Parts: sequence; structure tokens; C-alpha cells
Amino acid sequence: QVQLVESGGGSVQAGGSLRLSCTASEYTYSTNCMGWFRQAPGKEREGLAAIYTSLSSTYYADSVKGRFTISQDNAKNTVYLQMNSLTPEDTAMYYCAADKYGGSCRWDDFGHWGQGTQVTVSS
Repeated sequence: QVQLVESGGGSVQAGGSLRLSCTASEYTYSTNCMGWFRQAPGKEREGLAAIYTSLSSTYYADSVKGRFTISQDNAKNTVYLQMNSLTPEDTAMYYCAADKYGGSCRWDDFGHWGQGTQVTVSS
């Protein structure tokens, strides 16, 4: 059973920053690719960033490259999403995810989801 526990969402003004956290079991953290997705009302879920912790390999969607940073803390089995220069268009539910196969960072291969954390950016 893959369990992902997110925290760190909230409300912030445009231009501000937030950091999201996702803690997984040691096995999931060390085996799977971990990622962050978001879904805004009326829109499809969008892959934002992913990290294969075993190799510290990172991947980003073009829409967030340069503003968002994914990182890892091996001692805590936790991945983070640092979000800077936030705009109202970043308002969405943000989800931590792990891939289904154990090591694939393709957006379509993610199949385990956290409960989600809301991020709201006001203008």
C-alpha cells in the first residue's frame, strides 16, 4: 500500500512563495519516482515536477520550469516542491504522486496519489 502524506498548502498573494512537502514510506521513496501534479477547477490534472530519488534526477513541466523546484530529503523520506513567483493561475489542488511501476517518471505512469493540498494565490 502506497501512502503519501502532503502538507504545506495555503493562501498566498501573487509573487509569494510556498513549499509543499510529501512524505512516503521508505520503500516507496527509494523505489518509485515521486512527483507533483495539480488540478484546477474545470481543468485536467497537470504534471509539474518529478524526482527519481535514487539518482536525484529531476524533471519539470515547461509551465513551471524556473519557478518551481523539486527536492528530496533522504533522512525524512520526503520530497518538496518549492514554488516561487506564484500567480493566480497557480491556484489549484496540488497532489503528491508516485509512479505505478517503480522508477518511471513519465507523467502517464504515475498512479498513486496523496490526498491533495489546496494552493490559492490571490492577486
